[in-house]
Amino acid sequence: MATTSLKLPNELKQRAVVAAQQQDISPHAFMVAAIAQAVATAEQRATFIAAAKSARCETLADGAGFAADDVHAYFRARAGGEEAAKPEPVSWRP
Repeated sequence: MATTSLKLPNELKQRAVVAAQQQDISPHAFMVAAIAQAVATAEQRATFIAAAKSARCETLADGAGFAADDVHAYFRARAGGEEAAKPEPVSWRP
């Protein structure tokens, strides 16, 4: 296991100590968990952005999308417990 040294502002360190005590864990365990959560969040965001970029490229390549009014009507119907046909993609190119 690698060792890393962190310099924290005193106020932040005290807040971390108090939070760790409230969870009945050591400040070290609290900080490791916080870093692990921040890394997981960053990875999830990167995955989301990659998927969005891929979807954008696919949409630009095939020129098809969904009319917002059709999508909204579909979700309103579904949220109201009604059966509704999924909207059909339409070309947005002239």
